[in-house]
Amino acid sequence: MQSEHSYWIQVEEARAVQHQLAGKVISEGEIEISEVKTILGVDAAVTCDRQHIIGAAVLLCYPSLTVDYISVAQHKLDFPYIPGFLSFREIPVLLKAIAKTPKEPELVIVDGQGIVHPRLFGLASHLGVVTGLRTIGCAKNRLVGECGELGREKGEYVPCTMQGILVGYQVRTRTGVKGVWVSPGHRIGHLAAVHWILRTITRFRLPEPIRFAHNAANEYRQSIGG
Repeated sequence: MQSEHSYWIQVEEARAVQHQLAGKVISEGEIEISEVKTILGVDAAVTCDRQHIIGAAVLLCYPSLTVDYISVAQHKLDFPYIPGFLSFREIPVLLKAIAKTPKEPELVIVDGQGIVHPRLFGLASHLGVVTGLRTIGCAKNRLVGECGELGREKGEYVPCTMQGILVGYQVRTRTGVKGVWVSPGHRIGHLAAVHWILRTITRFRLPEPIRFAHNAANEYRQSIGG
């Protein structure tokens, strides 16, 4: 699984890459429940010395949402933290972790933005384009856009727009708990993305695939003293 470009670049070059690759994003499409046997969750964590980044890819069986395989990778941290450019920090290590998984998932849920992004090309979209995998972005905080009033009950959602264009939805995954921001990453439509996030929620705010990936990345960081 190879990247289409270098990640060790300057911000202006990174912005140009985003503009170029955003045109390859497919933000439409459905996926039948019967087609999905495995869902991959990915997340990353930086070591305390800020020298390395850890990526975790956790493969879950669907619909049981039980863990099938956990892979973790480590990579030298080459790109600074700059809002809107998270993918240039995380994709190299996520590619390493994904390459270790024994099978290709039907769906990948990414802890990060899809097209809810200033250039419509967040981490989930970037990962989807360079791997060809079907991806959904599920973020804890909004990066851009405007949303309507979200209802209190689990399962409710409202559209988020940017300059009049639909970029995603804010989704309530637990009653009375702050929502998450869901958007297509690549090869999936808006409402399909929302429905798949809700299908992977149990009793926590975050969907199980990225909750497990978050835990795996942090457990590995603790194990190496990071």
